[in-house]
Amino acid sequence: MVTIATVNVNGIRAAYRKGMADWLANSGADIVTLQEVRAERSDVDALVDGGWHIASDEASQKGRAGVAVLSRLPFESVSTALGPKNLDTAGRWLETVVNAPQGRKITVVSAYVHSGEAGTQKQDAKYAFLTVMDKRMAELGKAGNAVVTGDLNIGHRTLDIKNWKGNLKNAGFLPEERAYLDKWLGHEDTPDYNTGVDNRFVDVGRKVAGEVDGTYSWWSYRGKAFDTDTGWRIDYQLATPDIAHTVSDYRIDRAPSYDTRWSDHAPVVATYTL
Repeated sequence: MVTIATVNVNGIRAAYRKGMADWLANSGADIVTLQEVRAERSDVDALVDGGWHIASDEASQKGRAGVAVLSRLPFESVSTALGPKNLDTAGRWLETVVNAPQGRKITVVSAYVHSGEAGTQKQDAKYAFLTVMDKRMAELGKAGNAVVTGDLNIGHRTLDIKNWKGNLKNAGFLPEERAYLDKWLGHEDTPDYNTGVDNRFVDVGRKVAGEVDGTYSWWSYRGKAFDTDTGWRIDYQLATPDIAHTVSDYRIDRAPSYDTRWSDHAPVVATYTL
């Protein structure tokens, strides 16, 4: 079995000050993918206890973005190559190949898609990244043995956002954004949605939870969003069907209370029997 966890840490140094180390020690994860690390590699090395293989990609703009992969399993290879140089140095895509049990090699990606802002250059940057990511997703889907994880900053369906009606014109739930997930997973109104056919991926969280609201992985720090569970499901594990069909456990490690949170995101954890 291999357990993979993914979480946007909203700054790993701040997360450690608030209790992330305790979660990591008790997570049971073999692989942990991190987004919005916002720290240099030396900071990650200093914070993470021994026993982990560490791969990271810092953002070219200091203190922004940044992705990492922590693994108990050795890396076969590590790559940040995705497209144009400005994307490959943005700290938003880290692709690793890990040596899993019994000689199996699995591609595990930590992805951090821009949050965007409708009608601005921030949204243009988001679409530029998604377009290049789309090409790589097609390649990974065809190759198989892949799990793409991370904060995609898109709610795919109305089930994925508590207040979806109020966000129809906001970044994170725009039709143009959701169309990318339609390409990767299939449209919800089609028979092949979330089946992984035609080299598509399977949304593991939706596969396990079924047709229910949530379960959410991000809640704003503002107001009572966490207490009222007014959240978004924007953190995903998207697996090729050969891996997705082996999932034996899936959970979101939601903090027990607002004041015990160490990030505005909660870890998304899945176990695959492989």
